Amino acid sequence: MSGQGTTRSGGCLCGAVRFDARNVPATFSICHCEPCRRWTGSALLEVSIKTEDLTWHGADRIATRASSDWAERAWCRDCGTNVYFRHTREDKWFGTTDLPLGIFDDASGFELTHEIYVDHKPDSFAYESKGHKHLTRAEVLALQGYMGEDE
Repeated sequence: MSGQGTTRSGGCLCGAVRFDARNVPATFSICHCEPCRRWTGSALLEVSIKTEDLTWHGADRIATRASSDWAERAWCRDCGTNVYFRHTREDKWFGTTDLPLGIFDDASGFELTHEIYVDHKPDSFAYESKGHKHLTRAEVLALQGYMGEDE
């Protein structure tokens, strides 16, 4: 079961990149922005963890690419599994790393709390709503202080 203070682990498809995460929250979010959809082939289901609470094994196998002037995405050099999204510019989410929910060894026990870029969500994407927040692109960019910038 996930909860504050919980440690979880996970990794890529081939096992070259692994992580141990401390203080894993019991929550996850969904992002529907176009870069996330293209990066994952779907929506990005993400768990935000303080970067300092992550320990990487096989970090030399991680490749990164700036996906905007304020964020980067990373994947395993060997198998191509997406391993994280991270803000690189100091903003509200600086110091956190977003891990795809599917790379946890056990992705059970997480609760959906936010769905962002809902105005970019394809009508074929439907998630059961239990009262989680829905934010548009404009609302997300306003929270980040990036009005007029794309991700």
